[in-house]
Amino acid sequence: MPAIDIVEVADASALPIAELVPSAGLPELPAPPTDVVGPGDVLSISIYEAGVTLFGNSTRASSSGAATFDPTAKEQVLPPTRVDDDGYIAIPYAGRVHVLGRTVAEVQQLVRQSLRRFSQNPQVIVTFREAITNSVIVSGEVSRPGRLVLQTNHESLSDVIALAGGYKGSSKDLILRVMRRGQIFDFRMSQLVENPALDGRAYPGDRFILINSPRSFSVLGASGRVDQLAFNRSSISLAEAIATAGGANPNYGDAAAIFVFRHVIDENGQTRPVVYHINMMIGDAYLLAQNFPMRDKDVLYFGNAKANQPTKLIQLISQLFSPILTVTSAVQTVQNSRN
Repeated sequence: MPAIDIVEVADASALPIAELVPSAGLPELPAPPTDVVGPGDVLSISIYEAGVTLFGNSTRASSSGAATFDPTAKEQVLPPTRVDDDGYIAIPYAGRVHVLGRTVAEVQQLVRQSLRRFSQNPQVIVTFREAITNSVIVSGEVSRPGRLVLQTNHESLSDVIALAGGYKGSSKDLILRVMRRGQIFDFRMSQLVENPALDGRAYPGDRFILINSPRSFSVLGASGRVDQLAFNRSSISLAEAIATAGGANPNYGDAAAIFVFRHVIDENGQTRPVVYHINMMIGDAYLLAQNFPMRDKDVLYFGNAKANQPTKLIQLISQLFSPILTVTSAVQTVQNSRN
């Protein structure tokens, strides 16, 4: 068990920083063409010919029964054609044509070239029947989860959520998880609303999960209420948390013995427990509490008069965490603040 640091919040230098908000959104990737063909895509292919048709459907014939030239264009519509896992499609007479990574216009040319030895001058039109490659998957707390085709490849994260019918619930309670190329990026929806710089561009193949994850803090000890309380806004201060908890119990609570228990990540990436102490019987403490940011899963503890003594405080922390826990703190600082 790592040592616990006790921080006396006596001036602004002891205030913790707020939760770090990313300064930038997802890594920017160049937007690919919207009509690139890939595995799983289903194509509609139409072949137009003038004269004797490729598939022998000419309606004109001579008296001898031989087909004659028909100047009108004939359309041959192939059944829906799926791109297989190796990137090929099957064209009658021509066989397999490799189309992976090609645009629709390039696929048209490939199909046309593959048919030239069977037809004089075939013209080909290819369109998407089902677009798989240029799409994203959206799930979780949205109104219409499922596959969403990107029409421009310039849609932002919030655009994707809007196109999926919008999110359900409050933005402060939702985490948007984006999975891209084996990496995971998490954003609070409230962060995207408040900081447009985070609202990066969606990319084909992305997976979006909107997770309901309300932030809360626990209230223990001699308070007006013992409860687990949700954040009523995207961020709240210690002063607001104390007010929401009802303050110290007037009968046996002590406003001079208010503590916040928290786990923080240090500069080495290690998690360590920290306890902040604030004496609300001092006038400056009210201003400090207004600038003290609460974090998710904080424990707000209201002590009584005995817990306000430094030795009792160490005993209390040891009982909460471990009977053999080593507590590192400037106890003399706490004692001096009481003198």
